[in-house]
Amino acid sequence: MRQCYLILLCMFASLPAMALTFQTRLENIEWKVEGDKFECRLIQPITDFGSGAFVRRAGEQAVFRLNAYNSMLGEGSATLLAAAAPWQPGRGDIDLGSVRIGRGQVLFNSSQAQAGRLFRGLLEGRSPLVRHFSREGNVSEVRLLPVRFRQAYGDYEACTAKLLPKNFDQVRQSRIGFPGGGTELDATARVNLHVMVEYLKADPTVNHVILDGYSDNMGNRLTNRELSRRRALAVMDYFKESGLQESQITVRFHGEQYPLVPNTNHANRAKNRRVSVRLERYPESEKAAPSVGVSNPAAIS
Repeated sequence: MRQCYLILLCMFASLPAMALTFQTRLENIEWKVEGDKFECRLIQPITDFGSGAFVRRAGEQAVFRLNAYNSMLGEGSATLLAAAAPWQPGRGDIDLGSVRIGRGQVLFNSSQAQAGRLFRGLLEGRSPLVRHFSREGNVSEVRLLPVRFRQAYGDYEACTAKLLPKNFDQVRQSRIGFPGGGTELDATARVNLHVMVEYLKADPTVNHVILDGYSDNMGNRLTNRELSRRRALAVMDYFKESGLQESQITVRFHGEQYPLVPNTNHANRAKNRRVSVRLERYPESEKAAPSVGVSNPAAIS
């Protein structure tokens, strides 16, 4: 009897740590595509857990995001894999590196490189897999399956084709240069302003533009201030011609004050001839009154 007990004890001691796996049943797998001009999402719900989603914002590449209703993974590092499907014997898993599990509904966002490799893996029939080891040695896994992925991926690509060129974080501030020393907008300036206008048209919550004009230090102060004013007005005219109301635009001009770089050579002076553009969201009750004048640029140069 004692010998039998020892054998059983040895058997249990040799078992791997208990694994808890979250995965939707094969017949219930679905991929959903959601999005607009600002963001596209390719989502697979995970039964009793949450969802895995590829999220691509305008102006960026996709990341992979793991969402949870009530996460049982615990905080800490986890391994992200492009795992071979159960019906693919002989294929090894591809280790994509670690991710950091946090608190809240969004457990982590992968890197863009990791998401790209997960996409390629899914197209090859692999499964995104998150594997987490607790301090006690227990293993928790969250797995997505590639079933019905290709058609959903086509719908997702159609969504991403309609994304804006840039997101708000990328477009909210821009520097319009006047490298030639004049006050006319060149082709580069018009391209940059066109991107901002397209965003303004798509997002009505962004309802105000602040323009700050600058010059280099060549010439006298009065001339430089007038140049900075005319540059700011040239940008304002572009926005007005694109449909923005003058009441939505604040124009300020500073002459040679607040240079980006010292005016010590031609290249530096060209950088200082500019208009800084900032897009803002003002609540209706707090909209700034339109103005054309000189004021502190509030460190936006």
